[in-house]
Amino acid sequence: MAKLKQFKAESQKVLDLMIHSIYTNQEIFLRELISNASDAMDKLYVQSLEDNKVSFNKEDLKIEVRVNKDLRTISIKDYGIGMTKEELEKNLGTIAHSDSGAFKRALEKEIADVDIIGQFGVGFYSGFMVAKEMHVLSKSEQEDAAYVFMSQGADGYSINKVDKNDRGTEVVLYLKENTEDVNFDEYLDEFKIKQLVKKYSDYIRYPIVMNNEEGEPETLNSMIPLWKRAKSEITQEEYDEFYKSRFNDYEAPLKTIHMQVEGALSFNALLFVPNHAPFNYYQSDFKKGLELYSRSVFIQDHNEALIADHFGFVKGVVDSSDLNLNISREVLQNDRQLKAIANRINRKVKSELELLLKNDRQKYEAFYKEFGMQLKFGVYNHFGQHQEELKDLLLFTSTHEDKLVTLAEYVSRMKENQKEIYYVPSESVLKARQLPVVETLLDAKYEVLIFMDDVDEFAIRVMNSYDEKEFKAANQGNLELDDSKKEVLEKLTQDNQSLIEHLSEALKDKVSDVRLTSRLKTHPVCLVSGEGLSFEMEKVLAMNPDESQRMKAERILEINPDHPLFQTLQKVKEDRIADYASLLYDQALLIEGLPIENPVAFSKRLADLMIEANR
Repeated sequence: MAKLKQFKAESQKVLDLMIHSIYTNQEIFLRELISNASDAMDKLYVQSLEDNKVSFNKEDLKIEVRVNKDLRTISIKDYGIGMTKEELEKNLGTIAHSDSGAFKRALEKEIADVDIIGQFGVGFYSGFMVAKEMHVLSKSEQEDAAYVFMSQGADGYSINKVDKNDRGTEVVLYLKENTEDVNFDEYLDEFKIKQLVKKYSDYIRYPIVMNNEEGEPETLNSMIPLWKRAKSEITQEEYDEFYKSRFNDYEAPLKTIHMQVEGALSFNALLFVPNHAPFNYYQSDFKKGLELYSRSVFIQDHNEALIADHFGFVKGVVDSSDLNLNISREVLQNDRQLKAIANRINRKVKSELELLLKNDRQKYEAFYKEFGMQLKFGVYNHFGQHQEELKDLLLFTSTHEDKLVTLAEYVSRMKENQKEIYYVPSESVLKARQLPVVETLLDAKYEVLIFMDDVDEFAIRVMNSYDEKEFKAANQGNLELDDSKKEVLEKLTQDNQSLIEHLSEALKDKVSDVRLTSRLKTHPVCLVSGEGLSFEMEKVLAMNPDESQRMKAERILEINPDHPLFQTLQKVKEDRIADYASLLYDQALLIEGLPIENPVAFSKRLADLMIEANR
């Protein structure tokens, strides 16, 4: 038997770091060893193209996995290129044989240009996370003799001659004994092995075979992923079944997007827009992200970097051979390739949603009912960074036939001299139409958008305008619809200055101003906010448990000079003005859906005035 050889001191440190630091998930050892076996058969195929003396039967190219519970072993066998004694020494005897020092520095610093684990030749050593000893039996195409590499980890290794007739490599892992923290026996469970193959190596191009209970060989992997097949060869039923089984949905997806990109940037993506939002979609425990594969090998379950937050409802898989992975192949380096793929995916999702909106309005509205709020959050988030990308995907309920409309559709119907896009927050279309401020707009034939979600006004405040038309809240600031009424209003204000001053004095602690308005038609009074914080924003902020974040909108009481109540106010004695002012203010608060400060006082005041009116 050959003498036990020692790893270089530096290699021993690297091995220890790799086993205890690189891999966060023990079970990926099987993925690494199967990937190595697949690579070995790929190399055989390439060599056969370059050397006519090298031949093989395609049917022989497979990966065999065996479990021996008595010996506590797992073996992974391939029929690939194999290794000579020198190659065993070079590839396994020296960890990261190309440059152990560079490998160790890259590991410690997470250098961005570190390629996948295969670049360093350390995937084999992931087996030591579960194995106390590993044997590698290999016979190369280049020589008749076969050799076995044996190691118990950092203590060293030996290489001996061994009997082996068939070309290729077999890796045998002798599992560690169970500890209080880790049950290594689970890897001797055939069902567990099948699970791991399905999860990590389902799309390895060669059959992964394991004998079943009857001793019959069973292929564990699918081999050819759906996303790598030609679109013309896939039916919608196949897409739907893949989606339902892969993402545990009982419904077929609303939209399927299949991308096959080649060139300077190459990747495949199979994306799905669900028919309905998951029950926890708008909760903090929802995990967005796409499944990531590299060369058909599973890498990550929820890669958040591949899909924008506002498209977080999209599910799917992305497979690329161009990604730079860190040394454990578990985490991606933050590189331009990943960002470029993400940009392509997000642009594609956007364009597909635009086509759906254009060609199938009913289907888009069904989608929007489930995920529209996420698009509006996307406009609001990141200081409006994505507003240009998303603005034409937004829908709002409108008084135009009480239906959902796009901003472009609203603008196309604007009156000739209309400068602003009018909107009003409300719980429903019916309540919006009953608001005093909306009555005047509708009477003047203006279309009004109805904002029924908390995020709506926050989103359009970020946008500020659409197609050079500014957004204008019907219940905020000045609303000048008819310039011809401006002079009349100024004259009425001047003539009733004393009354207005008395009303303002009575409400000085509640409103910033009392004024006459042309905003109202049949209603006597309304409350509007100043140009800053709106009432709707005040309501949303009032739900914040942090009282320091709660703010109040500026309140302005507006009175309709054409209403009979105004004529009554002109006749009210000065000592009763305060009661009328308080009553009008509380009335305006109720109309706006804001709480009145003292309901009991409001009720008594109303009763007193009703009694007085009938004396």
